[in-house]
Formats: sequence, C-alpha cells, structure tokens
Amino acid sequence: MKEIKNIIAAYLRASQSGKKTALATVVHVEGSSYRRPGARMLITEDGELTGAISGGCLEGDALRKALLVIHEKKSKLVTYDTMDDDDAKFGAGLGCNGIIQVLIEPVDPSDPSNPITFLEAVNEKRQNSVLVSLFNLQDRKNPQYGTCLSLREDGSFINTAPVLQNILMADAKESLQIQHASFKNYISENHNLTAFIEVIKPPVSLVIAGAGNDVIPLAEMADILGWETTVLDGRANYAKKERFVSTCQVLVSKPDQVLDQIVVDAQTAFLLMTHNYNYDKTLLRQLLQIDVPYIGMLGPKKKRQRMLDELKKEGLFISDQQLSVLHSPVGLDIGAETSEEISLSILAEIKAFFAGKNVQSLRKITETIHPHWATRIKEVKLSSNL
Repeated sequence: MKEIKNIIAAYLRASQSGKKTALATVVHVEGSSYRRPGARMLITEDGELTGAISGGCLEGDALRKALLVIHEKKSKLVTYDTMDDDDAKFGAGLGCNGIIQVLIEPVDPSDPSNPITFLEAVNEKRQNSVLVSLFNLQDRKNPQYGTCLSLREDGSFINTAPVLQNILMADAKESLQIQHASFKNYISENHNLTAFIEVIKPPVSLVIAGAGNDVIPLAEMADILGWETTVLDGRANYAKKERFVSTCQVLVSKPDQVLDQIVVDAQTAFLLMTHNYNYDKTLLRQLLQIDVPYIGMLGPKKKRQRMLDELKKEGLFISDQQLSVLHSPVGLDIGAETSEEISLSILAEIKAFFAGKNVQSLRKITETIHPHWATRIKEVKLSSNL
C-alpha cells in the first residue's frame, strides 16, 4: 500500500507541474521475478520514476516504452522473458528466471476513469479492496483495457470495463470474499481477455503502548515500511510528537482509555512496551477481550506468566484462542541487543505473522518462494453471446 500512496502523491505533483505520466503494473509472472503481480511504477515524461516493477533491471526499458505510451495515448502490454539466457538485450543481467507481463497505461488527468482514480479509490478508506486490470495476453495488437474496476468491502465500486462488466464484478466480489488474487482468461466467440484480479489490504496499523527511547527506532522503521503507527503513553513528557521524526500519531492516554481512541481491524498489531507493569497489564486485560489479531509484549516469559496468572485470579477467563494472539517475548530470535536490532526483530515477526509465513532462512526452502499456483490463469469459457 505504501507504493500506491507514493504513486498517488507523485502523480499529484506531476499533474500540478503539467507533466504527462504513465502507470506501469506487473500483471502476471510465470516463474521467478524480483517483484510480483501488483508491483507498480509511475513514470513521468521527464523520466522520474516512483515505485518499482523489478530490482532495477527492467525500469530503463519500461521508461522507453512508457514514453511511447504517453505519446500515443494508448495502453501497451510488454513482455520481459528473463528465462532467455541473452540478458544483454535488456542491457543488464536480470538474475531472474521468469516471464514478466507489464501493462503500461497513459494517465490522462482529464479522464475521470484514468488508472490513478482507481488507486485513489482503494486508498481512500482503510478497507480491503480489489482492483481489476483487463488485458489481451494472446494478441497485443488488440485493445489493452487496463485498470477498469475497483471494489471495496463496503460495497462501493468503480466499474468502467468496456466489456464483461457483470462477470468481472462477480469475480471481483469472489476474490474479495476469499481474500486471494486470481488470474482469469475469458474466452468466447467475441473475446479472449485476461484479467488480473488483485486483492489489496490496508497497511498494518501498529499501536505501540510506550513512548520511551527504545520506541523511537521502532516507529521510524515502521514508517519506512509504510505502516500506520500510533504511539501512546500515560506520561505526557514522553508522549510528545517532537520526539518522533516519523509520521506516527502520538497520544497521551491512560491504559483504560486506549481503545476509545483506536480503531481495531484485521491488520492491527498492538505492542506493549511501556516498561510499566500495571499499564501493560491493564491494557492487556482489555485487548484479550476483543478481536485483536496480534499482541506483542516486551519482556521475559516470567513477566508474561505472572501477568496472566494475576488476570485469571482477578476473574478474567483466558481461552487458548486468546492466548494464541499474544506474542511474548515479542520478536524473532536474531540475536538482537540494541534498540534498533530489537525493533528489527519485532517488525520482522509482525510482517511474517500478517503474511502467514513460518519464519526460516530462504536457503532452507526446498520449493519456490512464491508458489506457481498463485499466478495460474484459470480459463473461463463464456457463452457465445458475450
């Protein structure tokens, strides 16, 4: 989501300066690549790039293609075959082994349905959303319709697809429900089109209870990741915005008033780092009684057990499911010692949790990092009248 936000901001700056732009999106990958489907890059006519579609090896050629798209005002599907040993034709060693499909669309500010409009729609609210990109994989001379549908979980949508509107909407709703992207090839007498149906989740909302010095690098690193961070503390001399150079929100709050100021959703993570036993315990009591996906607590196992024992004696029933969301001691075992290293350990664990990953070294993984089934294109036979 951070990439989308940066692209929107860059587009607004370019538009205010009268610069023409194009949007490049990775819409399909076969094999391995540095970036996966959904990676985006905004390109201005003077060569400014925001976002990335690779590790740097495709950007130069994509820039040249984008300038052509801007000039012709016509979307273009570009294929990069990094399975070819002759990497020299791209001017660099690609270091990948895949076929990458990149859709490049002109962005016309006068067109209310330009691709940035759809990005703004999914960025407008903190909700799960779907974006649909429609392209012609079989015949690149045919129209490449590009970004044509956005759907949010509140039901609001933009659907400008010139064909298959109802079918695309139904498939977008299905992807939103199962929370998984899909690729579909729609075949009929009149069409042979491929859709990338992308699920976009809001960024992690990181709520840090504690505004001590050890939280400062944590908030800064979370800001780099594009997470939405809130720092809160009962001590007004600690919870000061000027102590944090990141864009985080800083609140002074008693522990029993925290949840009155925080919206909790499926992408929310709480960290208890006040170094105040009673503050953390009071807040933990409240968090265990609501639907919070992740609670991390700083400190040793003895602290956690003592706190849980006291809460139980005070009459709080704690189920196994409630305990499963509590990560204490928080963080991955990377040998962290300094505040910066501990921050890295904590953020890495939270990232892995929301990505549904069991953490291990990549060199120990025997299968591909990204499963091939995730980008498999499902063929859909349509009736002849569509």
